[in-house]
Amino acid sequence: MKLSHIVQRGWEAVDKGDFDTLITDYTDDMTFVMPGQESIIRGRRTFRRVLDKLGDLLPPGFEITELRHIEGENEVVSIVEWKSNKIDFSALAVLFRFEDDKIYEERWFIDTEQWKSLF
Repeated sequence: MKLSHIVQRGWEAVDKGDFDTLITDYTDDMTFVMPGQESIIRGRRTFRRVLDKLGDLLPPGFEITELRHIEGENEVVSIVEWKSNKIDFSALAVLFRFEDDKIYEERWFIDTEQWKSLF
């Protein structure tokens, strides 16, 4: 399976709120990094608990409007176009790094000042 298909399946699971399915594509010792957070989330179990609070981490009215993937060797970058209650358009990138067919790192690249201003 192409790595970009694994990433797409994850975005679809997030859209459905099916976080138990989402985390099956991550290694046990995975790392999640989102700019503006004070700590890095380590471990699939911890990541799963954080996903239950996803609504608190996203700006009110957050909606993905376009999603594209760029696949490289052992990595996929998702280009995410989105909007929220306070902004009609923005974009961010998410890097997914793989060991075999499992994600061991997810790292978000976003305008943190813009992001913080939306809360």
